[in-house]
Amino acid sequence: MEKLLSEFKIGEKGSVKSVAGDGPIRRRLFDMGVTPGAKIVLKKCAPLGDPLEVNLRGYELTLRKAEASFVTMEVER
Repeated sequence: MEKLLSEFKIGEKGSVKSVAGDGPIRRRLFDMGVTPGAKIVLKKCAPLGDPLEVNLRGYELTLRKAEASFVTMEVER
């Protein structure tokens, strides 16, 4: 099942299927390790929903919800 990273609930896991966007946002996500095939787990979410903290490639990464909306995930069951 496909889902945007910004729609994940705490504890959900998945792998990156694609990264949308253009220019600096896409480049920034790639530089942080958000590339197709990377495994991501949503660890924390701020009370108002922004930002999100994910575990990616063995480290914690904080993303804004707007940035996470560019990442299409394949949800693991």
